[in-house]
Amino acid sequence: MKALLLKGKNQWEEMKVEEVDRPSPGKGEILVEIHAAGLNPVDYKTGTNGNAAWSYPHILGLDGAGVVVELGEGVEHLKIGDRVLYHGDWTKKGAFAEFSTVKAHTVSIIPDSVSFEEAAALPTAGYTAYQALHRKLPLDQIQTILIHGGAGGVGGFGVQLAKLQGKTIISTASEHNHEYVKSLGADYVVDYKKEDVVKKVRELTDGRGVDAVVDAVSRQSATESLDMLAYMGHIAYIAGAPDLSGVSSFSIVPSVHEIALQAGHHAGDLHAEKDFAVIGDALLDLVASGKIDPMLAETVGLEEVPGALKRLSERHVKGKIVALIK
Repeated sequence: MKALLLKGKNQWEEMKVEEVDRPSPGKGEILVEIHAAGLNPVDYKTGTNGNAAWSYPHILGLDGAGVVVELGEGVEHLKIGDRVLYHGDWTKKGAFAEFSTVKAHTVSIIPDSVSFEEAAALPTAGYTAYQALHRKLPLDQIQTILIHGGAGGVGGFGVQLAKLQGKTIISTASEHNHEYVKSLGADYVVDYKKEDVVKKVRELTDGRGVDAVVDAVSRQSATESLDMLAYMGHIAYIAGAPDLSGVSSFSIVPSVHEIALQAGHHAGDLHAEKDFAVIGDALLDLVASGKIDPMLAETVGLEEVPGALKRLSERHVKGKIVALIK
């Protein structure tokens, strides 16, 4: 098969499409002919740092959508020809290839009305946002929510999912993305480059602060977000834990939630692995019914993936980029 090969640590910008052996599914796995694969910041980040479990050449790509072409031993709930979506285990060879294997109990069936490329836009960013809102935050106790980076993947899906729950949403984005983020469902968008975000959020909430924050930006951003929380507020972080040393006891008493989607593959917890399929099913249904936008902004060929990842690393991409492989 053809695959985009990573030859060593920090060589993701030099990846080339080459011929390698097609994999075979093990017990409980399926072989998927990949039609589309989503691009995510985690691809260039792991491509930079490597992983102790990898052998080179490695194949990146966590988000795959395609057709089941072979069933491993013990797989009975799927059949050849099923259209499936999955979020992969980053210790395994990934979806920037014509074929890839995956644990069968982690995949979701793609509805006929959803394209492979729309589906492939969902997993890493969408599942992460879904975990934050529907697995961590007590939504029945939350009315106002600050979602950082509303023009990005996690932020954009977070805005849409929070709007479906009827929440009042404040988001951050560069000025040229404000209308786009509002179109996803944000009630207010703050230009983090030009405005004092803490002051603005306090103004918008009559000084109270927000009930919850979803932060996929950085540890610094998560720490600064503590100053925007209301009493008993919640912060769900993805890109670094907030520094709580500046929060005095007996003050806002915050609840802090770590979101680490990939950890579900490594927790040794079958329920956690099966939940990938549950979340995928939910998001695919929302796309099929027109309730959320997969935010597919651009498609590229397999050989164009390194350049697209470079643009992602420069943080100038709005929405999602997907590689069309078949």
